[in-house]
Amino acid sequence: MAIRYTFPAPSRATIFASLLLVLVHSSSSATDNGKNTNTNRNTKVPSSDLDLLEFPLNLEYFEAEFFLHGSLGYGLDVAAPNLTGGGPSPVGAKQASLDPLVKDVIEQFAWQEVGHLRAIKNTVKGFPRPLLNLSSESFATAMNMAFGKRLSPPFDPYASGLHYLIASYLIPYVGLTGYVGANPKLNGAVSKRLVAGLLAVESGQDAVIRTLLYQRAKKKVYPYGITVAEFTNRVSDMRNNLGHEGLTDEGLIVSRERGAERKTAGNVLAGDQDSVGYARTAEQILRIVYGSGDEHVPGGFYPKGANGRIAASYYVPK
Repeated sequence: MAIRYTFPAPSRATIFASLLLVLVHSSSSATDNGKNTNTNRNTKVPSSDLDLLEFPLNLEYFEAEFFLHGSLGYGLDVAAPNLTGGGPSPVGAKQASLDPLVKDVIEQFAWQEVGHLRAIKNTVKGFPRPLLNLSSESFATAMNMAFGKRLSPPFDPYASGLHYLIASYLIPYVGLTGYVGANPKLNGAVSKRLVAGLLAVESGQDAVIRTLLYQRAKKKVYPYGITVAEFTNRVSDMRNNLGHEGLTDEGLIVSRERGAERKTAGNVLAGDQDSVGYARTAEQILRIVYGSGDEHVPGGFYPKGANGRIAASYYVPK
């Protein structure tokens, strides 16, 4: 004869307590499995990769602020204040006088750069936004250096869509080559995936900028009477000289000897003899963006220097 056992119905309090235990356990498991962002930063990125992933923030801050202000008239303080890290607002940035197409493109770039900042800071701790000098005077100084003389009137990146595209040629490409240079030094899979993804979009941005400028390569920039191609060639030569590491940069029109397979003078995309992208070290990048040719001497677009351990390692207190 079968024996039947009768169990009392569980109380509401018992059910609630059981559910609470399940939720607590699930939350703990999720954190242990790397779902928590802070834990992910500490456990999935080798310590040898941290500085290499943080350093590009300097260029990403520049691009985000320049593109946001240029297209929308405001920067990260409005668009994404949580990503500034409490760093100082940029100096001299303002909305540019852009035609509809260029404004549309630059605004897309701006929001992409916001995403880049977030992606990096979701992977490593990062650092606050450095002080950036994005004033017309800062760009004018860079252009004067590129031409070896004072342009009259001073170059103003915010004056027109064409001026802005030429100014956009100045710095973003430098960050792209930095990603190419950092990639072989990375050890972690998460690090390599992040840099590959960032490089893909940065390369696309550079291709768009170069294409828009290439369409106007023979156009003379008012009021200088200098072609767009000459502007890009002068800027590329300046960056090569400041970097002190040979040829890592090319303008839109080159000699056929330096063109792809020595078959063309058109150079809508820059690349080496095998059409492979150029690489730069952090030291080269600092020499260029400081405008000093010396990673130990801040200035230019970074009047107080770049942030992070790599940049700080070259800082010499006065």
